Amino acid sequence: MKAFLLLLLVLVVVGAPAALYLLSAHPTLELTPVPRAIGAEFLLVVRTNAPFGLRHLSATVRQGPAVSSASYSEPANRFLFWKKRLGPATHALNLTISPARGFRSGPAKLSLDAVSNDLRAAATSLSLDVVLNLEPPRLTVDPGQHYITQGGAGLVTFTVAGFSTESGVKIGPYTFRSFPMPGAKSAGERFCLFVFPWDVPATARPVVYAANPAGQQVTATFHASVKPGRFRKRDLELTGEFLDKAIAALDLAGTGDPLDRFLRINGELRRQNNSTLAALRDQTEQRFLWTPPFQQLSNSKVEAFFADVRSYKYQGKKVDQQVHLGFDLSKVQQAPVVASAAGKVLHASALGIYGNCIVIDHGYGLQSIYGHLSSIAVKPGQAVQRGEEIGRSGATGLAGGDHLHFSIQIDGVQANPLEWWDPHWINDRILSQLPASAISGGQR
Repeated sequence: MKAFLLLLLVLVVVGAPAALYLLSAHPTLELTPVPRAIGAEFLLVVRTNAPFGLRHLSATVRQGPAVSSASYSEPANRFLFWKKRLGPATHALNLTISPARGFRSGPAKLSLDAVSNDLRAAATSLSLDVVLNLEPPRLTVDPGQHYITQGGAGLVTFTVAGFSTESGVKIGPYTFRSFPMPGAKSAGERFCLFVFPWDVPATARPVVYAANPAGQQVTATFHASVKPGRFRKRDLELTGEFLDKAIAALDLAGTGDPLDRFLRINGELRRQNNSTLAALRDQTEQRFLWTPPFQQLSNSKVEAFFADVRSYKYQGKKVDQQVHLGFDLSKVQQAPVVASAAGKVLHASALGIYGNCIVIDHGYGLQSIYGHLSSIAVKPGQAVQRGEEIGRSGATGLAGGDHLHFSIQIDGVQANPLEWWDPHWINDRILSQLPASAISGGQR
């Protein structure tokens, strides 16, 4: 009997705490929403899930030696916690981030620590990188009149003060990034090469903007006179032979009506290919690799212009409309095609409607496009010089005959190449606003 009572006592003394320990659980932490930036006074909302509540919850921001914390606590409940189960809870912690405490705008670390209010007192931690925003952005746009043509390019310079992580130019739905001004004394001095897109009304007002992850954004207008573009309208009659050629080149494995298949090529595939070209903006060098001007295919005939609006007709009926974003230049079959300016090859392979296609980066988002080539003589990553042969003209992709499709894009938006063949335009509208050292060789 005594042995039984002793065993029972041992079970109570040892088993009860063990059971309580097993009932205990780790808390979970979730930020709603996850903060991208933290201001001087910041309310941090934390969603927790702890079956028996939290004994302690703290948030700490660290930036070098500067530290700011906020916390929440409950009395310890080690043994009777099991009497009441709790669901998910939301806690709000106020953090004060002050320059007086040594904080500055820029990267910092946010840490969360939680302890369950049970026997185990299990701890959970969460850490993430944040940005401190103690000073909203401010803009000063350099004065001066900007003359821009719809579909053409421009360059504006400005100075950003305060805290910002992005800046540039906005025109309608389009956004163009800015870059630090080469050789500038202040890190806030920037410039933006941009396009006034052909499909944005000439009455739209371009603005310079600066923003940060806290959602703070400031805009400023600049003096811009926009000349409406003159874009041709062309009718193209489709033939069964042309449909068959396009399908054989670009939709060989497809099925269905030939016209429907062509329309998918001309529409959906065109959009996909243009998106691929636009994405090359992310591979640009943050320096100019070229010297002016750009070189046009010598002794070539212009067959199509930038932003020609093409109406496609089949058996006398209009079936589609697309915009041609480039110049079509013809010469002789398989004519040598040269780099229009010095740069680095980013793309050199087949690209849907563009056929065999080369894209050359000239720096700061400025890139040239060469399409429908019969052959390619360069590789991605290769440096090329102006006038260096890069391939031969052809009729690959969605092309009716041998020619070069040439275009310019700036930060992923295609622009009228005509301006870039004009040394006077380049000097007056682009180079005059940049230090001579910004252009390779310091040429004007």
